[in-house]
Amino acid sequence: MFYDLSVPYTKNQAELQHVLAFLTELGYDTVALSYTVNGKLPADLTSPIPSTLPFPTPKKLRLVTRCTLHFSDPSQNHRLSSLASHYTLLAIRPTSEKTLQQACISLTPIDLISLDCSIRYPFYFRQKPLLAAVERGVRIEICYGVGILGDGEKRRNLIGNATQLVRATKGRGLVISSEAGSALACRGPWDVVNLAGMWGLGRERGVEALGREARSVVVGAETRRRSFRGVVDVVFGGGKPSEEGKEGGGKDKGKGKAVQTQNGKRKAEDDGENEVQKPLSKREMKRRAKQAKMERTKGVEDETGKRVAESKDSKVEGDVTMTDGKDPG
Repeated sequence: MFYDLSVPYTKNQAELQHVLAFLTELGYDTVALSYTVNGKLPADLTSPIPSTLPFPTPKKLRLVTRCTLHFSDPSQNHRLSSLASHYTLLAIRPTSEKTLQQACISLTPIDLISLDCSIRYPFYFRQKPLLAAVERGVRIEICYGVGILGDGEKRRNLIGNATQLVRATKGRGLVISSEAGSALACRGPWDVVNLAGMWGLGRERGVEALGREARSVVVGAETRRRSFRGVVDVVFGGGKPSEEGKEGGGKDKGKGKAVQTQNGKRKAEDDGENEVQKPLSKREMKRRAKQAKMERTKGVEDETGKRVAESKDSKVEGDVTMTDGKDPG
C-alpha cells in the first residue's frame, strides 16, 4: 500500500476530484487532505474538511484529514491538543532553527514535521534533534510537488534540502508526500522512489517512505487519539442478546445436554436428529484392527487348548477301560 499524506484541500471541487482520481490511478491507497493554518490558531478549531466530500471518490481510496500548522512562535503550542482532536494527523512546519529543535525534542502531540523544501534555510539540519524526533515516533516529511512545478531555484532548494535531510537522518523516519495542488504535480510511487535516489536515499528506504513509514504515522495517530495515552484501547465487546436469540436458545436448550459416563467424562447426549458418523482416523483404524487380531488369536488359542484337553480326557478314559477289562489270574 502506498500513501500520500499531503494533498491540499481546496474548495475547487473539480480540481480536487481530478487530483484524487489521478492519485488512485497512479497506485495510491490512502490520501490525506491537508488544511494549512498560518500564524496564530483561530478561536474555532473545527476542521473545514467535510467528513463526506460533495463529489464521488474512488471506492478503494481511503481519505484522512490533516492540519499543517506553520510554527513560528514557541508560545502557541498550548492549544495543540485541542487542534489535534479535530484531525486525523497533525503536522508542524517550523520556520526557524529554534522551532525546529523544539518540534523535534519536546513538542506534543504531533505526527509529522513537514519542511518546506522549496525555500533556502539559513541553518543546517543537525543530526541529533532529527534522530531524537524519529526515536520518539515523529516522522520527517519531504514534499516534492512545489519543487517540481516551480522554477529552477525551487528545484535546487528541493534537491539541497532533501539531500541534507537524508544525510542527517541516515534515511530513517522519512515520509515523502506530493503536496500537489494540481494533477500535474502528482507522480507515481516508483517515480518518487527514483526521484529519492537522486537525493541519496536507497531504493528500499524510498519504498518505506511511501509505505511502511507513512502507514505507521496514520496507525499511530489513530491509536493515540482513540485509546488512553496510546496504551489502553477500548473496543466494542458486544451487546445483550436479543429476545429472539433468547427464545431460540430456550427451545434448543435440552438438545445439547451433557451426561456423565462411568469413567467420569462428560459426553453430549444423543438427540437422534441429523446424526452424522465421523470418519475414523488412521490411528483408530489400526488400533481396532490390532484389537480384532488379538481377539482372533485368543479365540484360536482357546479352541486349541479345549481340543487338547478333550483328547487327554478321552485317552485317560480309554486306559481306565483297558485296566478294568484285564483278567486278574
